[in-house]
Parts: sequence; C-alpha cells; structure tokens
Amino acid sequence: MAKNNLTSAKNAKNDEFYTQYSDIQKEIEAYLEYDPDTFKGKVIYSNCDDPYESNFFRYFVLNFKRLGLKQLITTSYKPSPIANTQLGLFGNDETVAKTKGRPKITANKFIINEVGDMDGDGAFNLNDIAKQLKANKNNEWSPLDGDGDFRSQECVDLLKQSDIVVTNPPFSLYREYLKQIFDHNKKFVIIANKNTITYKEVFPLIKANKLWAGTMSFSKDILFIAPKDMDLSDKPKTAVRVVDGVTYLRSPSIWVTNLDHGRRHQKLTLMTMADNLKFNKKMKGKTVYDHYDNYDAIEIPFTSAIPSDYDGVMGVPISFIDKYNPEQFEIIELGNSRENFTPNKNYINPKKHTKDGKIVNGGAINCVLAIETEIKPDGIVYYTSDNSKYLIPPYARILIKHKKATL
Repeated sequence: MAKNNLTSAKNAKNDEFYTQYSDIQKEIEAYLEYDPDTFKGKVIYSNCDDPYESNFFRYFVLNFKRLGLKQLITTSYKPSPIANTQLGLFGNDETVAKTKGRPKITANKFIINEVGDMDGDGAFNLNDIAKQLKANKNNEWSPLDGDGDFRSQECVDLLKQSDIVVTNPPFSLYREYLKQIFDHNKKFVIIANKNTITYKEVFPLIKANKLWAGTMSFSKDILFIAPKDMDLSDKPKTAVRVVDGVTYLRSPSIWVTNLDHGRRHQKLTLMTMADNLKFNKKMKGKTVYDHYDNYDAIEIPFTSAIPSDYDGVMGVPISFIDKYNPEQFEIIELGNSRENFTPNKNYINPKKHTKDGKIVNGGAINCVLAIETEIKPDGIVYYTSDNSKYLIPPYARILIKHKKATL
C-alpha cells in the first residue's frame, strides 16, 4: 500500500521536481556562517534524491571535505531514465556495454565515505567521484533491494545511521515524511510548501520551537527544474518559466529546519502603534488597529505593522514565520481552526456571502478569526449572523505576543 501511495502521489501531484544547485548552496552556506562546524563529522542523508540527477548529491559530494562530512548517503525512489546505463554519471557520454534484453532499472543507493583526485589532473570534480564509485574504493554504488520508498525498512535503516536529513521530499507526503524524521529524532533541512505551516501536525512543532523557517525569505518562491516532457498544463502560466531550453516551475515553498542559524536570532525592528498608523504606508487609511470580534487580539495585516508598544495578543500573517525570533516573541495559537485556537464568541445562524451574491451556510466563521465591520463589504467573501453585523475572516493568522524583557 505504501508503494502504491507513493507512486500515486508522484503521478498525480507532480512531486518530482529538481531543486537548483544555487538554492541549495545559498541555504546551506547560511548555516555555516552561523556555525562553520554545523556539518562537521556528520552523516548527511538525502533520501528522496536520484543521485544521477540530484543537486543535493552534487552539492554535498563536491563540498564533502570543506564541510568536514563523515559520510554522504543518497537514495532514490524512482530511478533516472539513464540509471544503470551511464558509466561515468553526471554528463559523461561513455555508457556501459550493451547487454542482451532490457537493462534492469532499480532504485539506487550511493554512500560516499571519501573523495579525492582520482584522475590525477590536480582538480577534484564529479568525474573523480564517478571513477571512485566505479572502482568502489571506500564508497558504495549499488541498487536497493526494494523500490527506495523512504518508508521502506532499508531506507529507515539508513536514516537511523544519519545525523542530518537534507532533501526536497514529496509535498503530497509531507506530513508522513516529517513525522518519520521526528520519530527518529533527526536534524533536518528540507523544503516544504508555505501552507504546511498551518497543518495541525506542523504548527505545534513551530509553537514548541522544534521546527522553524530556514534562512530564505518567506516573500520569495523557489524555482524548481521540471523534468523534460512533464505535462505542466495544469499549472498557472505565471508559474512556468522557460530559460535556455530549461523549464522551471515557481512554487510557493520555503526551507524548514531544526538547525540553528543567525537569521532566527535577528531582532525585528518595530515602530509604535501611533507611528505605524502615521508613517507605515501599508497601514494607509487606518486610524486604529482592528480588533477581532471573536478573540481578544488585534489584527496585524502586515508583519512590518507589528507595534512595539502593544502588550496583548496580535494576529500576524503566516509570512511572519521567517521573522520569528523566539527571544523576542511568544507564539500563542494559530487562528484558523478550532483545533488550534478557542474563539470567545459563537455566531448564531451564520451565513456566507460569496462574491457572486450567493448565500450559503457560513458555519466556517465559527472556526476562524473574524473582524466585524458596520460597512457592507464589496467584492469579497463575507459573513453575517443573527448576533453580528458584517464579518470578514482574514487569511490564516499566527497569534503572538511580545516576550517581556527579563532582568
């Protein structure tokens, strides 16, 4: 069943996109700026990466010595179209001599224990790694017994041997993937869709400071490399970009981690409530901060509008997460479902008013934060009830408070 689920996820969700080398390099280097020994003596495991195509493998193998790695393990689920047919790997034209019948396609396992200049040209590159793997000198290149599903026992055994997991997991299996990492108490740097912050399985980890945003800004999206001939007709045209014959897909994704980094400890510079209302362009037209009708907190529509002089609870956008400094703020709840927060008011006979004027059941308003207004909203979805006027639910909000300074 697990195998079928993973196959379906890859086929239906188009999970198999490749992370650019430059994005991996930029993210990993930021941890080294905070602590140069972050990866020293560690076993790195990339368990969703075809070594033939993975830039995670390329980055870590080329920087093996500089990072001071003890070992690099890479496993794949679905092998590359060139798997088991390419001798030198990584772009060499030489191929294994043809054999009778169709070549056996398998998931692969690469274990790197040592790197060096194999061809004596005075430089270390991927060609040297290919030669080492072919010669099997202190490194291992072999097919997996199974299909390479990260949940398979052989992959779990490799996970147990590792210290830090670094990869781009299938988004459609993110909950299960993350649970496995925490079940085995591993450090990680992985890519996730931005909306996973609101998952009921994920937010408690953020609140408990067991998971946080990586170093990339939340305001940016990641450009993934799309496999050749992949059907992207279901994707928005604005999300697809072709540069020099390479197709990229823009995804609302971020890095998440439990490795410490400097950005996490940068204090957010803030203005007072009065100064925000007077000088913050994003608060133009506001004379006061909105207060939620069903929860004792104020609405903060932009992270830059967080006031420095408000001691109560504030609802901030989920994009706040990459500005979150655990020494400066306390996360209280997530205001998007009753699983994550408890409203102090229930709306009687709520109705939802759609953009096209339809009126339907509005029970959902009792599960989210709501702002009441006396002016009938125009052009947006809003709610009404027997014990309220017009209600507007903001997008998912993280409820936070300033941490009081300790003497």
